[in-house]
Amino acid sequence: MLDDIDRTILGLVQDNARISNRDIAREVGLAPSATLERVRKLEREAVIQGWQAKLDPGQVGLGLLAFVLVRTDEPTSELCTGDKLAAIDEVQEVHHVAGEDCYLIKVRAAGTSELGLLLRERLGSIDTVTGTRTIIVLDTVKETGHLPLSEVSHDDD
Repeated sequence: MLDDIDRTILGLVQDNARISNRDIAREVGLAPSATLERVRKLEREAVIQGWQAKLDPGQVGLGLLAFVLVRTDEPTSELCTGDKLAAIDEVQEVHHVAGEDCYLIKVRAAGTSELGLLLRERLGSIDTVTGTRTIIVLDTVKETGHLPLSEVSHDDD
């Protein structure tokens, strides 16, 4: 169960993963050792699942963003296709979805030619994939990994 101090810590590290333990401690009003223990506990419990830098896709040659709906013929109780989709480097997200399609994936590529190759050769080589529908993103208005912690109900209040 998360308390207000945990939520504050999570908000701080979401805003700046490089924030020092001392600065977190100052913000939450705890000793640095107690703060470090809380951060370690949040890591152990997989509330904090990792630390990473956010890169500009265009600056590293992956300026094309697309969402692909993937249809499969695998039994609904299996998710093997999802594992195969997740193993493709250009695939950033894999979501098993309800509806006509089975998966929604987020893909980054250098351009439309590379996206076409990815769809034909990589996705097309997965034997359970029976079809795809691709949506190419023209502009991104908002993209974030931040969770709205202030909007979460507090069960412990």
